[in-house]
Amino acid sequence: MFKRIKEIYEYRTMISSLVKRDLKGRYKGSVLGFLWTFINPLFQLIIYTFVFSIVMHSEVEDYYMFLFVALIPWIFFSTCLAGGTTCITGQKNMVQKIYFPREVLPISFVISQFVNMLLSFIVIFAVMFVMRYKFNPLALLCLIPVMFTEFILALGFTFILSSITVYFQDMQFIMGILTMAWQFLSPVMYSVDRIPAQYQTIYMYVNPMAPIIIAYRDILYYGKVPELITLLTAVGMGVLLFAIGWFTFDRMQRHFVEEM
Repeated sequence: MFKRIKEIYEYRTMISSLVKRDLKGRYKGSVLGFLWTFINPLFQLIIYTFVFSIVMHSEVEDYYMFLFVALIPWIFFSTCLAGGTTCITGQKNMVQKIYFPREVLPISFVISQFVNMLLSFIVIFAVMFVMRYKFNPLALLCLIPVMFTEFILALGFTFILSSITVYFQDMQFIMGILTMAWQFLSPVMYSVDRIPAQYQTIYMYVNPMAPIIIAYRDILYYGKVPELITLLTAVGMGVLLFAIGWFTFDRMQRHFVEEM
């Protein structure tokens, strides 16, 4: 394992190049270019504000913010689920002709999506500042482990899905449906309190994104440090699924070239 990590580290320049290529190519040819990274979440915020403050009159105070602080992390995760399925098959020529640790492709893909999420957080913090939300410094420090946990969770799933898609290409279409369902089964648009008390423990352990979303909302919306059990559950599930993902990818990558 450590030998493999060392080898991947030796290809860090390749990872960096792939991340830069993805970020630069995302809005290539558009007039506003990279500014769309900020415009997209800003327009989403405006739409949610209009819908939930004027049209639907949600009982949750500042529901647009309640939703937005969970939606941005969810978009990162869901993009990794749906888009990550093709990060190996989409680089077919590279995989067949060049030797490099195949983990480089999922890692670079998830990093580029993560960078995009971090840039979207600038919009969140700007709105919090304008709306005079109270910043809790201790709570904000908790963003670091929460973001890292979501990153390794997303990477673990991307390892699994990208390797399975090489053998079963329908996975990319299946994940489009499952990702939509998963969003409604996660506390993105509602509070976890809406889940019956007797099912909440199961809900937290079956859905690895639940404790992560709760932690983001505690930090950014409620301005408080997440409960220790929430953080430990999130970290534990993130590490477990990352390990499963890496193990699965390592076993399945041996026959990538033959299957492509």
